[in-house]
Amino acid sequence: MADSTRQGRWARPLNFSASPAAVARQLIGWTVLVGGVGGVIVETEAYDVDDEASHGFRGPSARNGAMFGPPGHAYVYLSYGIHWCLNFVCREASHGAAVLIRALQPTHGMDVMAQRRGTTQPRLLASGPGRVGQALGLDRSFDGLPLDQPPFELIAPSQQVETASGVRIGITKAVHHPWRFGLAGSTYLSKRLP
Repeated sequence: MADSTRQGRWARPLNFSASPAAVARQLIGWTVLVGGVGGVIVETEAYDVDDEASHGFRGPSARNGAMFGPPGHAYVYLSYGIHWCLNFVCREASHGAAVLIRALQPTHGMDVMAQRRGTTQPRLLASGPGRVGQALGLDRSFDGLPLDQPPFELIAPSQQVETASGVRIGITKAVHHPWRFGLAGSTYLSKRLP
């Protein structure tokens, strides 16, 4: 990653060419900002191309085209016709894999997030993928944008973080994969992890 990715003392550079599960785990503790607004990534889910629950499982389409583009880019889609969801594309180009950003601990631009979300309760600002999208002000125009250039900025954690994992939630296929990752002990998760 380039200019808008700041490295902390502890974290290694993100490798978006790795497997979605590896990227999903590594993202925990990183901060994502969109136009200066955002927070610490506390929950993610991995989706791979051979995974029936993945948008990339049936191949590229107008909706999921960004998943088949270069790694290190955003895949933003509309869920249930109402919620914009943020994913980070990983693996090599044309692979169709991504990591869903499920929850953030708000740290930057909380007043903007509160206005967008209609609540001042920090936990309710970005605990869930739809809330993340709304808090960050996402829409289709962010789909396919590189994560190492404005309006995106990724900041590495300054210390080691402890992660937990479990099965993914909110899906009906391939529910057995333990590809949901979270910051251990965080109160900002969309749902508790074991």
